[in-house]
Amino acid sequence: MRHLLAALDRFNAAHPWSHNDAYSHFVLRHARAVRRAGGRVAADVGCGSGNLAAALAGVLPVVIGIEPDAETARSAARRFDGSARVRIEQRQFGDEPSGAYDLIVFVASLHHMPLRATLHQASAALRPQGRILIVGAARETSADAPRSLVSLALNPVIGFLKHPRRASAPPASMRAPTAEPRETFDDIRIVAAEVLPGIRMRRRLFWRYTAHWTAPS
Repeated sequence: MRHLLAALDRFNAAHPWSHNDAYSHFVLRHARAVRRAGGRVAADVGCGSGNLAAALAGVLPVVIGIEPDAETARSAARRFDGSARVRIEQRQFGDEPSGAYDLIVFVASLHHMPLRATLHQASAALRPQGRILIVGAARETSADAPRSLVSLALNPVIGFLKHPRRASAPPASMRAPTAEPRETFDDIRIVAAEVLPGIRMRRRLFWRYTAHWTAPS
């Protein structure tokens, strides 16, 4: 088994793809709903190289990408130099103006931040009927094992289909600093339900979960 996993790791490294991209449709579906309701401003928290920010800019007029890593933020800022819709800010998320955003998105970034405090800050920064979206990573437990096994099997197949030519290095979108999640899915669900009553969460494939919450009117 150890040798098999090592071989899978080598294959996956040669055909890398971002698990976050598997859920861009989830984010954009909610973004379109926010736009139909009159929303204009989105925050992409932990925006990385800016792939999602670029996609959001096709839906909403104003997208603010917040990226704490200086090198990653500089790279993203160069990408959007001159853009009328996307602005990259090199900083931590927090102390946001009240009601600043119609949409706040955390894609593989929430586990880098204090969970409860960050959700409180995000809630306060939303306008009425605004939405918080999370594509998150959680510490694995036995409850995650079935999805993890399916993900292990599918991961190399999707990587090869997306990138059949061997890669010598990960793409720019996969080079931002990473961190291991501390909280389990159940830990996150308990805290999120306390801070954001009515939040809807689901375990997903590829070591992710999704969540969405709409602020009251």
